[in-house]
Amino acid sequence: MAARSIVKMGTPSLFEKSRPWPADKFDSPELHALLADMKDSMIAANGAGLAAPQIGENVRVVIFEVDNNSRYPKREPIPFTVLINPLLLPASDEKVDDWEGCLSVPGMRGLVPRYPKLRYTGFDQSGAAIDRTVDGFHARVVQHEVDHLDGVLYPMRITDMTKFGYTEILFPNLVGDDDN
Repeated sequence: MAARSIVKMGTPSLFEKSRPWPADKFDSPELHALLADMKDSMIAANGAGLAAPQIGENVRVVIFEVDNNSRYPKREPIPFTVLINPLLLPASDEKVDDWEGCLSVPGMRGLVPRYPKLRYTGFDQSGAAIDRTVDGFHARVVQHEVDHLDGVLYPMRITDMTKFGYTEILFPNLVGDDDN
């Protein structure tokens, strides 16, 4: 498989709600090919996660992982996860602001409110159920990626637009572009 181009903000398909992955297509050659392309694309872009719509496939499939990523040296590791047809259940109404970027919005960052702890459910590539409760950066990454499945990009969640701009202006000492 191969890394695909990342779809950029402004492309109409990024604002569409993705269709569920069919239950009879788990563990299929079609799914394995999509996941291989997604993983290659995420690695090539040095991302923490990727949603299928970001490579032009509007299906409810996301992947994420943080392990010795130079762009996230102070973030806790997140195991490689394939999450299909996810549901998110926040632990409370509390939200916490933190900086985010996105491979589909390159070179920019914004302060985004997210739930600090949540439970997520869904399925892996073989159709096995996933049910995890997570917090911190892991919770933020899952919310960011699942937003893509609903046609939501992180700038749409920013509540103070003075906290949105080019990474090089907001963080002149940051090495590299810290996008999700």
